[in-house]
Amino acid sequence: MNQWKALLFLISITTLSACSDPQPTVLDFSDGEIDYSGRIDSTSGVAADLYWSGTSIKLDFEGESISALMQDERGDNYYNVIIDEDSMYILRPDTTKKYYQLASGLSGGKHSVELFKRTEWDRGKTIFYGLKIEGDAKVLPKSKEEKKKIEFYGNSITAGYAVDDFSGKDRSDSIFTNHYLSYAAITARHYDAERHTICKSGIGITISWFPMIMPEIYDRINPEDPSSSWDFSLYTPDLVVINLLQNDSWLVNMPEREEFKTNFGDTAPTDEYLTQAYQGFVSQIRGHYPSASIICMLGNMDATQEGSKWPGVVESAVDALQDENIYTYFQPFKNTSGHPSIEEQQIMADGLIQFIDENITW
Repeated sequence: MNQWKALLFLISITTLSACSDPQPTVLDFSDGEIDYSGRIDSTSGVAADLYWSGTSIKLDFEGESISALMQDERGDNYYNVIIDEDSMYILRPDTTKKYYQLASGLSGGKHSVELFKRTEWDRGKTIFYGLKIEGDAKVLPKSKEEKKKIEFYGNSITAGYAVDDFSGKDRSDSIFTNHYLSYAAITARHYDAERHTICKSGIGITISWFPMIMPEIYDRINPEDPSSSWDFSLYTPDLVVINLLQNDSWLVNMPEREEFKTNFGDTAPTDEYLTQAYQGFVSQIRGHYPSASIICMLGNMDATQEGSKWPGVVESAVDALQDENIYTYFQPFKNTSGHPSIEEQQIMADGLIQFIDENITW
């Protein structure tokens, strides 16, 4: 009888211990309190695929630790992990599906975590399956506050290419690209605005350093899949900023390149052709967003240096559109080598913010 009492006592202690150790709270990628920003592809039904620069995942919660179940296609994407909006470090998920701890040892009360994609879509997609919170876990509702919405279309300047390369070599390794420090992301944070960013280093409107051009991919979820169409009704920006033509300005003078031969044959495009192409792209954007303000921006690399014809191309295109809600804005030529530095990206953001404040009502 004493043996049975002892056994029952052990069972009770074990049960009590198990009950006092709360199970983690697991959130599927489709949970309504996860706050996504950017074009997210969830058509698989099992995960969210992340492609574009600046795509982010955010959650407000209570708990001692939080992890993300992720898998990267190539292991070459980097994310800023932002804890409580004041602490940040870099995460590089690999090709194995597993939980990555984002934060631990957290105090009681409300916390937030954000995964912000630093890198471009040419590094492959990241697959996000969900989150796990441990230690008195509680999921908090995402903000219902109505925010301003901005959409950016751009090239390497907008992507934040090599902004974290302090060697002066302008290196292409993905660790040096950081869209979080681009003028686009800085501007969006200034207004506490939602943002979508459609950008790619080397891309142009009439020609790129690779076969695809912006008018061909601007409406995709997966930039490399022509059948992957974005539903523009899912996100309606108040403001669109287009910063393109920097790559066109170089490549229209390179008849030896295959992209030139494919796009132009054996004759360089005329200014009229370039103007109409730019005008056509802006018209496509206007067709999707009839009420948005549109800023046709250019710079800050050598497309805006003194004597450049490219600001004139933009001005002619915008004049022809005869739309009072389409503006031109040219960033001063930075007159330094390579891509914009952190300081130069901040200068661009400051200039754009000033232009918006002085010209846009939203």
